[in-house]
Amino acid sequence: MKKFIRFLSVLLVVCGVSFTRGILAQERAGQQRNQQEQQKGQQHGGQPQQRGGHEQGVGGGHIPQHGPPPTRTPPARQPQRQPQQQGEQRRTYQDQEGHPQAPHVHAQDDRWVGHDTGRNDPHYHLDHPWEHGRFTGAIGPQHIWRLHGGNRERFDVGGFFFQAVPYDYDACSDWLWDSDDIVIYADPDHDGWYLAYNTRLGTYVHVMYLGPG
Repeated sequence: MKKFIRFLSVLLVVCGVSFTRGILAQERAGQQRNQQEQQKGQQHGGQPQQRGGHEQGVGGGHIPQHGPPPTRTPPARQPQRQPQQQGEQRRTYQDQEGHPQAPHVHAQDDRWVGHDTGRNDPHYHLDHPWEHGRFTGAIGPQHIWRLHGGNRERFDVGGFFFQAVPYDYDACSDWLWDSDDIVIYADPDHDGWYLAYNTRLGTYVHVMYLGPG
C-alpha cells in the first residue's frame, strides 16, 4: 500500500511538472507571435507606417474591393472657380483618432471617406474631360501598380503617366513616388478623373490620365 501511495505521489508530481512546462511553452509561443505581428505592422516594404496604418483601420497594404459609389445627393451647383483659391479653408477628413487628414478608405468596410461632394464640385471640373484619352490599363483591385518616379504633377506607373489634381496636392504630400504601390479606380462622379489609392497609407487622390510615355 505504501509503495502504491509513493508511486501515485511521484506520478502526480511528474504530471504537474509536464503540465506547467506545457503552459509555459504556449505562453512563450504566444509572445513570439505577438512580437512578429507587431514587427509586421510597423513596416511595409521596408518603410515605416505613416498616418496610422492598418491597426487603425486604414492602409497597411489593404486594397479596397471596389471604388466609391456615385454620390446620390450632390450639393447645389456653385459658381465655377479655380481649385484651391488663396485663403480657401481646407476640409479635414480625419473622422477617427489616428486616421489621416487626407481622403482615405476604411479597411473594415471599404468606405471611401471624403468622396461625397457630387458631380458639381468645382474643384474637379474639367472643360475638356478625357482630353488625353482614357486609361487602357487595368483598373480596380485586381491589379497593383508600382510608382516608378515623378511627382504629383506627373508620375509614372508601368509606362503610363498621370497627374494629381492641384486641389489634392496636400493629400499626396507623403507619397513615395519611386516605390509606393497604388491601385487605380474609376471616379463615378467626376468626368475626366480617376482615383489613385495608396495601399501603404490608405489615402487617395483624383488623378488625370496624361497618356503613355
